Amino acid sequence: MGDSQTDTSYVTDSHAVLIVDHGSRRAQANALLDEVASLVKRRLGARSIVEAAHMDIAEPTIAQGFARCVEQGAATVVVHPFMLSPGRHVSEDLPRLVARSAAAHEGVSFVMAAPLGSHPGVIVAVVERCQAALRGSEDNDS
Repeated sequence: MGDSQTDTSYVTDSHAVLIVDHGSRRAQANALLDEVASLVKRRLGARSIVEAAHMDIAEPTIAQGFARCVEQGAATVVVHPFMLSPGRHVSEDLPRLVARSAAAHEGVSFVMAAPLGSHPGVIVAVVERCQAALRGSEDNDS
């Protein structure tokens, strides 16, 4: 499936996606997560609920992002750690912070998605970035 296609098999009125990264003091790093959330929303379709949040340092926080999902009608929030490995943040910190956020919204549940890890799409991206580096390309979106 190409990036421009919509994956309507996922879209429901009661599911949301909350994409969470660590957060940074650099605005440009935090803005990247907003861009990723926008691209995911485009991929899932206009009816989808997709929000971004940062675990630490920057806003929106996980609690704020979770609340935004609920305000748009989510009954289940799929939390995707926009991180590579299943380290302490993914296995301990995020589930604890998300559970605390979910507790503030009666009747709303959440599930945790796996981090990016060695997903085939990540491997393709690594190879493409290395090839771009060898070509001297500055195009970070290829």
